[in-house]
Amino acid sequence: GGQPRNVQPFSDEDASIETMSHCSGFSDPASFTEDGPEVDEEATQEDLEYKLKGFIDLTLDKSAKTRQAALESLKSAFSSKILYEFIMERRMTLTDSIERCIKKGKSDEQCAAAGLACLLCVQMGSGIESEEIFKTLGPVLKKIVCDGTASIQARQACATCLGICCFIVTDDITELYSTLECLENIFTKAYQRDRDTNGVSSTHNTVLHVSALLAWTLLLTICPMNEVKKKIEMHLHKLPSLLSCDDLNMRIAAGETLALLFELARETDADFFYEDMDLLTEKLRALATDGNKHRAKVDKRKQRSVFRDVLRAVEERDFPTEMVKFGPERMYIDCWVKKQTYEMFKEILGSGMQYHLQSNDFLRNVFELGPPVMLDAATLKTMKISRFERHLYNSAAFKARTKARSKCRDKRADVGEFF
Repeated sequence: GGQPRNVQPFSDEDASIETMSHCSGFSDPASFTEDGPEVDEEATQEDLEYKLKGFIDLTLDKSAKTRQAALESLKSAFSSKILYEFIMERRMTLTDSIERCIKKGKSDEQCAAAGLACLLCVQMGSGIESEEIFKTLGPVLKKIVCDGTASIQARQACATCLGICCFIVTDDITELYSTLECLENIFTKAYQRDRDTNGVSSTHNTVLHVSALLAWTLLLTICPMNEVKKKIEMHLHKLPSLLSCDDLNMRIAAGETLALLFELARETDADFFYEDMDLLTEKLRALATDGNKHRAKVDKRKQRSVFRDVLRAVEERDFPTEMVKFGPERMYIDCWVKKQTYEMFKEILGSGMQYHLQSNDFLRNVFELGPPVMLDAATLKTMKISRFERHLYNSAAFKARTKARSKCRDKRADVGEFF
């Protein structure tokens, strides 16, 4: 390979300077300074596009390190901004670069390229252009996922990418079923276990199985009901075996998939009956109250929290509603289908999830949020909180919280004062 070039990565500063002028700034009113200098939007946009063009060129560099750094910088830009017009003009160039990096790169480069492919489809949304991208990248992703000689990390990233890209672009039911089958062939290997053991032995392939299962679950949410019924009949009695896996992430993925399958089953048939319900609820209750000393405290806390919700879903058909805030808007997650979809996209977009929920037409359509809410400068100014006011509020809240906790913790406190 050639000598690695000195690549200046896309930074948060690059994103914030340009986006402050229109959308992303109102995700946090405090992001606006009291008397900030006027920003030349056109010049900043040109500067940004110049940088991004440079990163696209560097994805063809001879040095693997340079290519990977360029891919990571593009990922950072795509997750923190809406760049539809810029990408539209260069989508084929980007697609070719991603394809080349996945085919010929090593593990880290393949992971970065797969992540960029996800973000490319998220930016483009559902449409003919995205379908063309998936027609090119889909076969390459499937090949890596099924390639036993490829690194586990690369296969894992490609499995996630395959699920998300197919979710976004596929109108062809045949392609949807083909992708489902590809992911199914991966995670079902986790069902195979030694008859002499009571649990599923943990292997280095577990992370791949988890990613394939979650991607498969995401695609199942957009399948026709007759296909959903077939998959439920095929997997509902096998998935509980994964609850005994040594790996925490596999146990949680299996539990949340079970909750989602029960939710879908009851949507199709209000009187849905599961034969081994007593055995399943017993397993779920054990995980929701797990006190094994050999597990880490953090793992036990996370597991108990998840499986309390899973148990409620299976036993009582209940879901604890969650609220997501982004700017002046609120989104309520009130079912497992919505929760799984949100978590998958959050994994790809990271800290850019709130911004995309505000501005990305495709994501707003997925979560039924309607057209983007456009706020003018005057409205944004009224939402602004000064740094001093924010400090006073946080200080008061901290003092009140500390006082309340101290009162509860102090054993010498007079019990009578609470009544």
